[in-house]
Amino acid sequence: MGKADLISQTLEILADKHGDPALQIYDWLFGRHPDYQALFVLDTDGGVRGSMLETCITALLGIAEGDRTQRFILDAARSDHQAYGVLPEHFNDMFEAIRDVTREACAAAWTDDRAAAWMAVLDALEVNADGPVS
Repeated sequence: MGKADLISQTLEILADKHGDPALQIYDWLFGRHPDYQALFVLDTDGGVRGSMLETCITALLGIAEGDRTQRFILDAARSDHQAYGVLPEHFNDMFEAIRDVTREACAAAWTDDRAAAWMAVLDALEVNADGPVS
């Protein structure tokens, strides 16, 4: 089974458990970076957070599938987020939040192969990573 399938399975478990997991994911992110909460002060309906989460999940699955386009999209987003005060070395914290909340939701269903798939994709998201996930 491919990395994208393994990650997709875990995200389905997350959705089954939480429905929309945005609250749990952003709670994790804001717990690590309380100052980021102020960046969403105008997002009163959660639309920006939801869109950002959707973009991140699309990127995760795209990277897992070897879609090089997602790498360029994320590199541009990493640069854009610097204007909001998000340091490049903290950009991937959102992806870690998604993984950690997903892992918690999966509980015993978080297998070694699923963990390895997530690790491969998160490693590929690092600033100096090259190429698709193998």
